[in-house]
Amino acid sequence: MEAAMGLMRRIPPKHTETALSALLSLLPHHSSDLLSQVDQPLQVLCDVDCGKEFILCEYNRDADSYRSPWSNKYHPPLEDGPHPSPELRKLEIEANEVFAIYREQYYEGGISSVYLWEDENEGFVACFLIKKDGSKTAHGKRGYLQEGAWDAIHVIEVGPEEEGKAHYCLTSTVMLSLTTNDESSGTFNLSGSIRRQMNMDLSVAEGHLCNMGKMIEEMEGKLRNSLDQVYFGKTKEMVCTLRPPAELVQMRLPDS
Repeated sequence: MEAAMGLMRRIPPKHTETALSALLSLLPHHSSDLLSQVDQPLQVLCDVDCGKEFILCEYNRDADSYRSPWSNKYHPPLEDGPHPSPELRKLEIEANEVFAIYREQYYEGGISSVYLWEDENEGFVACFLIKKDGSKTAHGKRGYLQEGAWDAIHVIEVGPEEEGKAHYCLTSTVMLSLTTNDESSGTFNLSGSIRRQMNMDLSVAEGHLCNMGKMIEEMEGKLRNSLDQVYFGKTKEMVCTLRPPAELVQMRLPDS
């Protein structure tokens, strides 16, 4: 199991589904652990009742059906699928509306979904999902990439309220995959994933949604900086070392 998880951490996100399927056939007795610990690129389905797209994941799935955050119905229909309590459902609706605004401001398009469900520790769990396709054929406002995808998964465990405070545990995963195809530079592919965790005890005076939003915003900022330094920064450093730009070559002093 440890070797399998190490392998999955090194697999490009766009090949995760194929690699996971192969591992499940080799390790059927670890299927539940693999499915719960390995994040896969997000898929999208359209809610025919509302005419809106929503994101599919393990957190809104029951059997082969997925619950829509817009209509609260399963697609395909499922009679006995689990649903959040009326109080959580009200918070879920508000979270989807607020997170859609957040997504539009930070990502300039894409699709977002938020799911809430009860926890065994008298609290609840929230899952915030964003999928942005940055390719030329995408619906985003910018389409410079031949292929490009950003999948963000934020899972927050919210503990019961004690003395006006609650404990929040945020686990965030971002999967990035992009491909450029330019005549001058040729085809270039860059992909990878990063996961981070944050724990905070916050006052619930402003509400759970406000606290969760602040944590996600802070975490995404850290993840973007890490991706910029690790993937883009190191790649640029290696490329410039192996193939220095022409302007740098001209600036070098001649050998004495």
